[in-house]
Amino acid sequence: MNRRAFLHGLGIGGAAVRIALPPLACMFNSAGTAYASRSEGPSVAPETRFVFWFNGNGIPERYWIPRDTGKDYTLTPCLSPLARLRGDVQVLSGLDNPNGQTSGVGNGHQRTMSALVSGEKYTGTGAGGPSIDQVVAARIGGDSRFPSVQIGVCRESFGTSMQRNMSWSAKNRALPPEVVPQKLFDRLFGSLDDGWVDRKRSILDTVRAEAGRLRASLGSEDSHRIDEYLTSISDIERSIASFPAEYAETVEAPGAGGDPRDYPRIAKAQSDLLVHALASGQTRVASYMLTKCQGLTRFPWLGLSFARHHEYSHLGGSHRQRQQEVMRDICRWHVEEFAYLVAKLKSTPEGAGSLLDNCALLFVHEHAEANVHKNSGGAVLLAGRAGRLKPGHHGRVTGTFGDLYRTVAKEVGAPIEHFPTSYGTIPEATA
Repeated sequence: MNRRAFLHGLGIGGAAVRIALPPLACMFNSAGTAYASRSEGPSVAPETRFVFWFNGNGIPERYWIPRDTGKDYTLTPCLSPLARLRGDVQVLSGLDNPNGQTSGVGNGHQRTMSALVSGEKYTGTGAGGPSIDQVVAARIGGDSRFPSVQIGVCRESFGTSMQRNMSWSAKNRALPPEVVPQKLFDRLFGSLDDGWVDRKRSILDTVRAEAGRLRASLGSEDSHRIDEYLTSISDIERSIASFPAEYAETVEAPGAGGDPRDYPRIAKAQSDLLVHALASGQTRVASYMLTKCQGLTRFPWLGLSFARHHEYSHLGGSHRQRQQEVMRDICRWHVEEFAYLVAKLKSTPEGAGSLLDNCALLFVHEHAEANVHKNSGGAVLLAGRAGRLKPGHHGRVTGTFGDLYRTVAKEVGAPIEHFPTSYGTIPEATA
């Protein structure tokens, strides 16, 4: 079967529905190591994917960065959600962000964010160049339905474009993240009719007959996989239907009441949709902005409502220990959401392995130690086994974020000859 097969349907009024299929056993050769569709020419290995993940306001280094290195490193409190996935994720610390350390226009967050995503200095309007996800997308995204997708969770509108966006197609040209699950669903699955928008029917109703015919032509393994895939889409539908209607509306700057309590639910819905987009080949590149640069999110689900994220990151004096503990709990939630996505990818079959085996997910922050806006000694998480990536260890490295980006880009099939502030590679990340 063609690896880019779709289920097609028409809703009320002729609205088009396209449900791209996940990797099926019949799409691969007998060893499960390469796509085998004759209509697409010679067999090729499954495509690699790249996900660029961001959280704002830095970390508490003492609770985030492991003290020991190697495979047997001790998980810190912030990294504890990775316990079941430690063999699939590597921790890299010691990275510098040179152009985030320089003076110039804007505040420390804006300057750091531009340098972090693009390697270039902040222009006063936006990033000084294309972000790394767009550099990668320009090399490997052209054959996909979407060269890249931009996903967000936090919908606050505080700050400038530099604080609200992590993806930039070029200097000063932002690509805003889609922060509303309903709209991301619509984009991935087609134009939807009013009956579905009102949640009176399922998008699957429009393709049920075609799905039945397809299952009848498949082996038992693939038939079961189709059932699981369609059930997962139905689960996302129900999840989205449970969100209050106002979540699809424009959100103003955070007020005294704080942010919605449903951010964890929104994050998981967005992650589920991203897995569908990657598994079905609709895109190979994505950015995921869980919280904003210099973000003002409150965290009522963590019992933290007396201040906002940025305020928590700068508590000092007699509140210093409390500041570290609060940031510990916030950053642990960040890692929980990242772990959820990694686990979803790992549980999605692809060929002889899983979707995660063909992915590189890079999790970065705008600062190292949050309180002092530190731009040296930064720490990242790098999940997946695309190319020669070597998960399962903590490595204390020497180099820049640009060096790491070039290293990862090569392993996902998008080699970069030059990236700003890159002077080499990070050999500890690969086998």
